[in-house]
Amino acid sequence: MRIIGIDPGTGILGFGVIDVIKGNPKMVDAGVIRTPVHEADAVRLETIYSELQTIIAETKPTHMAVEKLFFARNVTTAITVAQARGVVLLAGKQAGLELAEYTPLQIKMAITGYGRADKKQIQEMVRIHLGLSEVPKPDDCADALAAALTYAQSRKV
Repeated sequence: MRIIGIDPGTGILGFGVIDVIKGNPKMVDAGVIRTPVHEADAVRLETIYSELQTIIAETKPTHMAVEKLFFARNVTTAITVAQARGVVLLAGKQAGLELAEYTPLQIKMAITGYGRADKKQIQEMVRIHLGLSEVPKPDDCADALAAALTYAQSRKV
């Protein structure tokens, strides 16, 4: 099974692709999609959509895990992240991927077993789960891999 995890954002969107074979997850690819702050929202969303389509076409996942927007102090930020999530879900659906969404709490529980885990704990557990020598950078990339691992764990693949 090949899973793409997404940590949605407008300025930086993290993605992580893993293969799970006989219960063992292995990282295939991971990175971020960046959009310039000065660009119009429509242009930024188009960039995210276009680059995500390319990533999906190149890595050929069958499943997609997306982090849900759980809470935001800044309403403007929440709206733009929600727009990015919409573009991500559309790209996944159009590619025929099986979609799942997880709250940050669900991801923390799946990865660390502790709902109040901090970013460093999550990153270290992602490193351990995937057998990596270093923590994936930047944080958005590690968060996306955590979403993909959550999908794998919830499906017991």
